[in-house]
Amino acid sequence: MNMDIRNTTINFLGDSITAGFGCSDWCNRFTDLLVKDYGVKKANNYGICGSRFAQQLNDKGEVVDQDYCMRLEEMDESADAVVVFGGTNDFGHGTAPLGVPTDRTPETFWGACHYLMNELLTRYPGKPVVFLTPLHRLNENDPKGDGSKKFSVAPLKVYRDIIIEVAAQYSLPVLDLYATSGMQPENEACRNALIPDGLHPNDAGHVILARRIANFLAKV
Repeated sequence: MNMDIRNTTINFLGDSITAGFGCSDWCNRFTDLLVKDYGVKKANNYGICGSRFAQQLNDKGEVVDQDYCMRLEEMDESADAVVVFGGTNDFGHGTAPLGVPTDRTPETFWGACHYLMNELLTRYPGKPVVFLTPLHRLNENDPKGDGSKKFSVAPLKVYRDIIIEVAAQYSLPVLDLYATSGMQPENEACRNALIPDGLHPNDAGHVILARRIANFLAKV
């Protein structure tokens, strides 16, 4: 049986896009639109600007940011479903290495994906847990991300591919927004209309996100 999102409570774990940065008002975020336009009873918005999947350590080895793996413990475990949207900040300015597929701890991107997905399966057994891949962004092919990384790591597509691969291992559905959102900021007209800063969708972009997410959840 497919999911009926009407009258459900959904946790949304995310970064600045989920938080609504780029919208003219918080009420225009895709999470709020899912309530207003698609019948979701409550959208718990756990979006924090700059947040990443993997842990970020300073030169002393101290954790310096609230990563997704840490924040999943704060979410409402009575929710009917969980949607996780992220990865763009790991690419853009994350200090964690990619790691290897056998990693299982949050210190690398591979490990953070495994840790996050395994923990969500444990905390929400039998409930839909869905991942969204990052949107296209300007400079996405620069292995130094937004330019703040000290070393070359990987282009954005590598992070997207890891999310998809690990999700398949845990049998979790993925909405591949990288491939299907219709938002490509390298196209000037698209950028001006939907994603003006090349990273954060505007109100019109969030309308598209809400529609894509609602349609995808209805098929889960």
